[in-house]
Amino acid sequence: MTGPVQEAKGCFPQAFRAELDLLMKLRRDVRRFRTDPVDEAVLTRCLSAISLAPSVGLSEPWRIIRVESETARAAALQNFETANAEALADYSEDRAATYARLKLSGMREAPVQIAFFCDDETGKGHGLGARSMPEMRRYSVVTAVTLFWLALRAEGLGLGWVSVLDPARMARDLDVPQSWSLIGYFCIGHPERLSDTPELEQEGWEQRFAALPIETR
Repeated sequence: MTGPVQEAKGCFPQAFRAELDLLMKLRRDVRRFRTDPVDEAVLTRCLSAISLAPSVGLSEPWRIIRVESETARAAALQNFETANAEALADYSEDRAATYARLKLSGMREAPVQIAFFCDDETGKGHGLGARSMPEMRRYSVVTAVTLFWLALRAEGLGLGWVSVLDPARMARDLDVPQSWSLIGYFCIGHPERLSDTPELEQEGWEQRFAALPIETR
């Protein structure tokens, strides 16, 4: 008896590997969205990828909040705008001018907005792997976000990770348990355009490494 799992035990075909490489290249941090709605069935499929993510001790510490009410979205946007103004004030001259040009959030346009938290005190997993490195729970949530991100891109959707935020304020505004830590606030929707080059690189903010910074010890 054979099936997809049995057939995929070895190396995947070259055509699949090429498509996977293209998917990763086009997985951009999207900030410019169209406002048309996201199909709920498609979003559900993408969210299901989270259940495939690895997690330390099989703790599955991700906690997900869909931010839909006008009140919650307005609070999140105000949080961003306050943090963004404070960040701009920290830069000077040319770097400040460049920062001011950047579009760092799609919160006004994105039809879907989701906050990912980590439950730092979850009993699931019985603490395996997290006693000496409790941050592994948060890393686990990031791996789940990565799978979700790739699934969205495969469906023609984009994700924008909003990191210019006050995480404690976000937790208060969304009224989550004290043991939950914000990992990311995400804007999701149909991107205005696709590119294999990060927007920050296009805007002259920073350049990628020419080669991976790998050292030998």
